[in-house]
Amino acid sequence: MSESLLNTKEVQDLLTKVSGIANDAGNPRMKRILHRLVSDLFRTIEDFDIQPDEFWSAVSYATALGQANEAGLLVPGLGIETFLDLRMDEAERKAGIEGGTPRTIEGPLYVAGAPLSKGEARLDDGSEQGEVLFMDGQVRDMHGKPIGGAIVDVWHANTLGGYSFFDPSQPKYNLRRRIETDADGRYTFRSILPSGYACPPNGQVQKLLNQLGRHGNRPAHIHFFVSAPDYRKLTTQINIDGDAYLHDDFAFATRDGLIPQVRRSTDPAAINARGLNAPFAEITFDFVLHPESAAAPNTVVTRAHAEAA
Repeated sequence: MSESLLNTKEVQDLLTKVSGIANDAGNPRMKRILHRLVSDLFRTIEDFDIQPDEFWSAVSYATALGQANEAGLLVPGLGIETFLDLRMDEAERKAGIEGGTPRTIEGPLYVAGAPLSKGEARLDDGSEQGEVLFMDGQVRDMHGKPIGGAIVDVWHANTLGGYSFFDPSQPKYNLRRRIETDADGRYTFRSILPSGYACPPNGQVQKLLNQLGRHGNRPAHIHFFVSAPDYRKLTTQINIDGDAYLHDDFAFATRDGLIPQVRRSTDPAAINARGLNAPFAEITFDFVLHPESAAAPNTVVTRAHAEAA
């Protein structure tokens, strides 16, 4: 069996120079990470006998992925965002932090700066026909104490699976709001029940998924950031029970504890009391936050977000 080319002095010297490990300038952590990444790439090329045309095809794919602005969609599709969550879960367990509302992925479609309301809000502007949804709940600490003044930042897709800002047909900040909980830690909002969505069928992410024999569908869901002073920020989402892709999410975001009951009301008196003329859906979901802890990693993730002008 021939010796791996990766282990030769020539390639090892190349990796040392590429990563800058031998010099005193630059960022030492970045150097170590790059050395590992390039080493692993070299090993993959060698182990799978990747040919130059295959490699440059991959480079072209990465270029097209960036040009299509789909990198943020590929990350959850490859399970990387879920892996980051699992690492955070493990770090918190080691710090003695357990229980509370499960976290799950943020996804790529958050828009900063949504309007802020106190206690309650309406997310939709009434222009789209869909099943009306009323959602309410409470934000509490681990001892059951209500957290007043917490911010519940909520966003979700419309009935076609589109998100405002990314879908130019929707009004600014449609289906996006920030809600400050009342003194009892309660929030409530009216919206429309969202639909799931699929990766663009001719997009770069779906192109790769096709090669893997995978679909690119997400179940219907509603995203949340929940934050309050002196508490660990929660990034999570609930899934709409009954969706065909509930346990087959291409982004691997479905977690136990994040599938609340959807109650359908067909009672004429209840419909009339809500000022409606058709049945509606209700969801109740409480968020339980942990106090901030210096022993666990920061839950405020710095990443680029769109801002509606």
